[in-house]
Order: sequence, then C-alpha cells, then structure tokens
Amino acid sequence: MNAPPFEVADIVRAAGKSFVEKNRSRLTWQHLRLLRAIERCRTAALGGHLDQCSRCGQQAISYNSCRNRHCAKCQTNARDKWLAAREAELLDVRYVHVVFTLPHELSQLALANKRIVYDLLFRASAATLLEIAADRKHLGARIGFLSVLHTWGQNVLQNPHS
Repeated sequence: MNAPPFEVADIVRAAGKSFVEKNRSRLTWQHLRLLRAIERCRTAALGGHLDQCSRCGQQAISYNSCRNRHCAKCQTNARDKWLAAREAELLDVRYVHVVFTLPHELSQLALANKRIVYDLLFRASAATLLEIAADRKHLGARIGFLSVLHTWGQNVLQNPHS
C-alpha cells in the first residue's frame, strides 16, 4: 500500500497556526492540545529510537507517536484491528444501511430534550424496521439491526440521525 501524498499532520503544520488565530474563541484547550499532538506526532519533537534489522543490520530512526486517541496516524492500527474484529463477526448475509433523519425544525427541541427525543427516535426507527421487514410484501422476516445516533454539521447534535 502506498503512503498518501500528504497527511493530516501536514495540513496542521501548514495551516494550523492561522486556523487557531482565526478561531481562537471557538477552540477549547482540548482542541489546541490535539492540534499540537498531531503536529508533533512521529517527529523528532517527541523523541525517537533506532531500529535495526536483525538480518541485514540496516538501521532507521523511528520517531515516537503522540498516542492521542484522535490522531489518525496513531489510531490507524487500532482502527484496523477493531474493523477486522467486527468484520469477523458478520454473518454471510446481505447488509443494508438505513438512515432515519429528524426534520431540521426539531433540532432545537432535540437539543433541549435529548433523552426524550432520542429515545423516541430510536423507538420509532426500530418499530418501523421491524414492521416493514415482517411485511411479506417486503421481506417477510424477523430481522436484527444496530442503531447508532449520528450527527451532521459543525454544531454537535445539529441534525440527528439514527
């Protein structure tokens, strides 16, 4: 597999300072810490160690990672392992992705009443899936499914989906 032409860290190094300056009022200390971690990840700034091939003796410097859970470079291996484990759990059947979206007009209501609105969203979507799948015109079967609350947009919980 070829390395990508650029990485998130390259973007942070190139535009991070100006981004922070323009958006300082909206950034938390956690955001700033993450940007700094990504910028320094696997560079001399975090130190490193010398690796040596046991067969030919060739040496290479390996820089330490930031180990931040939001760093794409650090979490690639963990993500790949998690995905492989989930893939091993899949049954040899067809899978379908279905999205239920709350109308935008209900966003503020959902934000103010998260527990109630999201409970209703999950109950309604579950009942809909079970009813339609059981109908002989569609599938005529009892199904299993997994529901996940997903949000879109810059503002958390701005446009809820399940």
